[in-house]
Amino acid sequence: MERITEQPSLYRHLEKMSVDELITNINREDQKVAPAIEKELPQISKLITAIEERLRAGGRLFYLGAGSGGRLSVLDKVELPNTFGIEKGVINCLLAGGEENLLQVLEEKEDDTEDAWQQMQQYRVNGNDFVLGISASGTTPYVLAGLKKCKELNIPCGCMVNNPDSPIAAISDYPVEVITGPEFVSGSTRMKCGTVQKMLFDMISTTVLIRLGRVEDNRMVNVRLINNKAVDRSVKMLQEKRGISDYEQAKALLLSSGSVKKAMDYIDSQQQLK
Repeated sequence: MERITEQPSLYRHLEKMSVDELITNINREDQKVAPAIEKELPQISKLITAIEERLRAGGRLFYLGAGSGGRLSVLDKVELPNTFGIEKGVINCLLAGGEENLLQVLEEKEDDTEDAWQQMQQYRVNGNDFVLGISASGTTPYVLAGLKKCKELNIPCGCMVNNPDSPIAAISDYPVEVITGPEFVSGSTRMKCGTVQKMLFDMISTTVLIRLGRVEDNRMVNVRLINNKAVDRSVKMLQEKRGISDYEQAKALLLSSGSVKKAMDYIDSQQQLK
């Protein structure tokens, strides 16, 4: 396979560049990301559809990753329950070295070929679930070993990688290969590859949860009421959606119901009784 992510940067003597030159060149490289993702939209659609089917049937999604990509998967996972009101455990992370060691940055654990399966056993990952491997190189031993176990046990799996024709893509049921060329700093896959991964996480989890009914129109009707900003936004949303002019009345109904969605359902049920 061709390791494009390890090829030398297209730019030389970075240390001699001015601030303006550095940020202009980094920005130029970043502009390659969205078009590269666009080329993979058909494969991304297949991946998302497969994940949706598993979650709709009561299964779970597991991100499987190491390094920057693994840490970005944790970021996506922790934001989803508050944003979409899903239960914890629907979307999970299997991180090389363990999610509990996130801040220790145990990069050496990406070479551990036993860790992935041990973590999968702890969660009792099975054929009802979906495992999504994340690896810029497409060769990360931790991720590859985990996906091999998925194939052995008929657990549906996919991947997001940044090199063509990689072992991880070859073993995945739903591979997504987004190729963006060499990094600005040679081999620093936290840059364009990391940007690709963040955009794909946003695309995948948001699309799946919209499809599962966690959004209505374009609003987060299941957002959790975790702070004053979320409460105020939700009150105004409820007022708009159900024509309630009194802010305090809407707020009281919202807080007693627990979410905009539940408050709207209550209002609708009361109207049906009349």
